[in-house]
Amino acid sequence: MNDARRQLIEYIRSDAVFRGEFTLTSGRKSNYYVDLRKVSLDHRVAPLIGEVMLDLVSDIPDVAAVGGMTMGADPIAAAVLHRGVARGVNYDAFVVRKEPKDHGRGRQVEGPDVAGKRVIVVEDTSTTGGSPLAAIAALERVGAVVAAVAVVVDRDTGAREAIESAGYPYRAALGLNDLGLAT
Repeated sequence: MNDARRQLIEYIRSDAVFRGEFTLTSGRKSNYYVDLRKVSLDHRVAPLIGEVMLDLVSDIPDVAAVGGMTMGADPIAAAVLHRGVARGVNYDAFVVRKEPKDHGRGRQVEGPDVAGKRVIVVEDTSTTGGSPLAAIAALERVGAVVAAVAVVVDRDTGAREAIESAGYPYRAALGLNDLGLAT
């Protein structure tokens, strides 16, 4: 295991895993919650996320941009963009709104134009795959080509299966075993 991955796991385990009774975005109940924003917006951890995610997707050719549904994907995409520049890899970032704006240009996908470009949908923590699939639908409406979905933490609760059955490659940087959460 490389040092960035090891450090990322330590930060998530100590600062972003909460125990108790939680209702997830999917509506499912859980006895733990991985609040990745506690670390993805931390100056010590964001670069680690960028490193680990770059390693995860480095073999996917001709990718122009990374991003996903706002809010969870935003810091992940920014971390990848910034660490990519440090490595000499030029990924733009994009943000997908839940709904198109009702003013201005009325866009749902914000950032550099992704029409006709290969993109990777990123997510912080994935449970059902619903957020990445919603992002994919919006991206395809504007002509983007989705090369893969890449998540920081996979809860192993069906996201991989949902995304792969929709025809998209799925990659996860960390799983429940990595975080000491496997049952």
